[in-house]
Amino acid sequence: MKRLLLVSSSNVHGSGYLEHCEAQILDLFHSCQRVLFVPYALSDRDSYAQQARQRFREMGLELDSIHQTENPVAAVFEAEGVFVGGGNTFRLLNELQERGLVEPLRARVASGMPYMGTSAGSNVACPTIRTTNDMPIVEPESFSALGLVSFQINPHYLDADPDSKHKGETREQRLNEYLEENDVSVAAIREGGMIVVRGSEVCLEGKAGGVLFAKGRPPEEIIPGLRIEKL
Repeated sequence: MKRLLLVSSSNVHGSGYLEHCEAQILDLFHSCQRVLFVPYALSDRDSYAQQARQRFREMGLELDSIHQTENPVAAVFEAEGVFVGGGNTFRLLNELQERGLVEPLRARVASGMPYMGTSAGSNVACPTIRTTNDMPIVEPESFSALGLVSFQINPHYLDADPDSKHKGETREQRLNEYLEENDVSVAAIREGGMIVVRGSEVCLEGKAGGVLFAKGRPPEEIIPGLRIEKL
């Protein structure tokens, strides 16, 4: 049974790093003693790994960073659970592709290994990274990602501000543009929200809701605590 925790953001106003999703992290990794961390979305991987390691220790979990292992592919196959951190989605996917980690991660998650992603780490869990908010600072081999879920995610979703003087596209407009060219639903998650996958069940949890975008249908509010039925 697939077990995934796909978090919109690791930092939420008013709380510390990963604090708002601590209960879900402990539930996801309840059978793990050590978790493998993937810090490829940021350039300073040592500092990133140290931040994550310290936070996980506070939760009673040990963490090893894949960038400090001799054989990243073997590390994935030996991992009890994986946490893919946020940053730039294009850089993250490029590293996963270049290091031959896409298929190993896909296979391990399919076999039941728990997977956690935040922001970019949630984006790469989708079929593609076409609904990321990030700038393409590098060019990966393709936009095809891990495909751990059948739908797309847009983290850090922002509702349009009717009083804003900004005249550029809103996030809603950009996601509707995506649907003009693609027929894959998008779960847009506000900061503070997260998607929990347990087998075939998909739920939105956390303090913030989201919006479901699907081709041929108006945007639909996703309420925390309820299953997402129309993906």
